[in-house]
Amino acid sequence: MRWLFLLLVVLNGVYYVWHQQEAPLKVKEVAPLSLYKGNQQDIRLLSESHPGKHAPERGQECLYVGGMNTQEQLDALRQRLLSLDVAAIPVVGRLGDATGLWLQIAPQSQRLLDQTLLGTLSHDFKDLKHKIMLCRGIATGE
Repeated sequence: MRWLFLLLVVLNGVYYVWHQQEAPLKVKEVAPLSLYKGNQQDIRLLSESHPGKHAPERGQECLYVGGMNTQEQLDALRQRLLSLDVAAIPVVGRLGDATGLWLQIAPQSQRLLDQTLLGTLSHDFKDLKHKIMLCRGIATGE
């Protein structure tokens, strides 16, 4: 067993020396990335692109709050929003892949609902969620 171990150590040493004597790999020349991209030198988000191509126009996005399980919770949320001068319209049917009952915030009232106010509302109403989605294709109560 001792001879087998010594044989493996010697073979390992020979293998190490053999690999050290091989010729090093040559560095491959790589063309600059600017030659491949042409005039598209920067990365742009879809929201920064031209409105006619991919990004939705400014008036097409709506804010939705809700995700409530019962109509009473949704009514309480609507009353709370009305006390804050935020106009909200109930959404009839499903809101995309979201479950629960939702309110659509009127476009003129969206600026009143910032992240701090939404955080305060989420403390008062359990399971409160908010989404920004396209307005078209959603049936509202009014």
